[in-house]
Amino acid sequence: MANALTLLKEVFGYPAFRGAQADIIEHVATGGDALVLMPTGGGKSLCFQIPALLRDGCAVVVSPLIALMQDQVAALREAGVNAALLNSSLDAQEAARTERDFVAGKFDLLYVAPERLVTPRFLELLRRARLSLFAIDEAHCVSQWGHDFRPEYIQLSILHEQFPEVPRIALTATADELTRAEILSRLQLEAARVFISSFDRPNIRYAIAEKNSARDQLLAFMRAEHAGEAGIVYCLSRRKVDETAAWLTAQGIPALPYHAGLDQQTRAQHQARFVNEDAVVMVATIAFGMGIDKPDVRFVAHLDLPKSIEAYYQETGRAGRDGLPADAWMAYGLGDVVQQRRMIDESEADETFKRVSYRKLEALVGLAETAGCRRVLLLTYFGEESTPCGNCDNCITPPRVWDGTEAAQKALSCVYRTNQRFGAGHLIDVLRGNDTERTQRFGHDQIKTFGSGSDRGDKQWRAVFRQLIALGYLEANEHGALQLTDAARGVLKGEVSVSFREEAETPRKRERGGKKAAFIDSLNNPAAGPLLDALRAWRAATAREHNVPAYVVFHDSTLEAIAANPPRSLDDLRGISGIGAKKLERYGEALLNLATNSNEQSFN
Repeated sequence: MANALTLLKEVFGYPAFRGAQADIIEHVATGGDALVLMPTGGGKSLCFQIPALLRDGCAVVVSPLIALMQDQVAALREAGVNAALLNSSLDAQEAARTERDFVAGKFDLLYVAPERLVTPRFLELLRRARLSLFAIDEAHCVSQWGHDFRPEYIQLSILHEQFPEVPRIALTATADELTRAEILSRLQLEAARVFISSFDRPNIRYAIAEKNSARDQLLAFMRAEHAGEAGIVYCLSRRKVDETAAWLTAQGIPALPYHAGLDQQTRAQHQARFVNEDAVVMVATIAFGMGIDKPDVRFVAHLDLPKSIEAYYQETGRAGRDGLPADAWMAYGLGDVVQQRRMIDESEADETFKRVSYRKLEALVGLAETAGCRRVLLLTYFGEESTPCGNCDNCITPPRVWDGTEAAQKALSCVYRTNQRFGAGHLIDVLRGNDTERTQRFGHDQIKTFGSGSDRGDKQWRAVFRQLIALGYLEANEHGALQLTDAARGVLKGEVSVSFREEAETPRKRERGGKKAAFIDSLNNPAAGPLLDALRAWRAATAREHNVPAYVVFHDSTLEAIAANPPRSLDDLRGISGIGAKKLERYGEALLNLATNSNEQSFN
């Protein structure tokens, strides 16, 4: 492990391992198989990159997305590591040359897509090469119970069958117990050691708002908390992505759409702008984000409910990879539950899969409706105990809870007396005594519950129905009609009491300005601001010259460390996190010149 620590410092520029990294690296480097669950930003990549450098031969990294491969290979090359990729972005001549170099042993790591890896031709290449290990990234893709199932991943069991002597490490940021079991089974990793790090991302503040005017709510959130900062906004449909991006742009926010309906060139251009520029907001379907290593995404917002807690955690995890404060914000309403339920009902999946999907949706609705700490509930889902975090909307502004037993009985009775055939809108009209064409046509203005809920407004009743679904007393069918569950009987008979949460006020804003302003304010050094600006400008120019994202050259935290304590020598730079030997050799003099010039200008 002394060699591993040397590599960590000299190649990657980090002073020490974090969490379970050292144990994982030692286990894999000595030939053991492993399943690693580690949150986004927790340092998963080092868990296979360092063993790849310690072991003889080339590590083959299975990765599902071109963007993921390109970013990691670019970062490794910047650090002086011999890394390459094989995917559809290469022309035939480049691919042939890469294959020859792979067989000749010229690489430490080779990134490849699962579809290519399982072809007979590539398996023959593997037999001709000297292999150090197999790394299967985004391993949750193998699970049919997961949120991002990819059929080609199932075939990766062939690695164990044909190369049993080569150690394998599977990695993911998101997997509940059921998904973990399927990963181990399908990849034939039953004998592997399982490493589970904490799922907690303490720098992310979770907030879920009752959906009212979702776009206006989003705009208010962005302007109050993240003006001029990068973020991702997720929507369920391509049309909503396009409309939301256009609307944000009209409001003066640089926003771009991203979804599978756009041509490949447009998607690539939009992704490049998001990755390389500082304040672009990407509005996207879930097709965007996996494998995007941009560390300074300051917020992730959802305008539609995801399918599961795993999907929510994976998507929100793309915020704050640099460890600095970030937000996960979502607008949620009753229509979201009905829509997701309809999608499950109308899918061609078998009944077992649908039942699992319903349970996952119910767990996410429970997270949205809880009056307690959202982080506690989120971590409990992944089998981790915790205490209230103080950094979610419910902790910052606790919602009031009221005895809703009588309101629940009226709502459930209304569902029963209207023959369980109607959605929340019509039921609310009946409860409030609204004399509409539909209430008259169906004779619902004559039933006992008509007008029984006139003491509450439309918004309150909508919250009641939404929470009755979350509590399991109602369910929505594929047409959006609300129906009683078996559990509703106890409420109607007065045997079970019901409590509802009352929507809290808008959470207090985090006491901070922009990230850069907060950093400058923390220093008693007037030269820090101009030096940081100069470092950012130099990094942007260097990234363009090398055709890589800016964060591949250096992360913000490295530039901030330089600005906070301007170096006077290469030895000073060597002690800064993120500056390894190769980057010191390549960029050291330029960084020293910037620091010296900034000090001189400040002095003058």
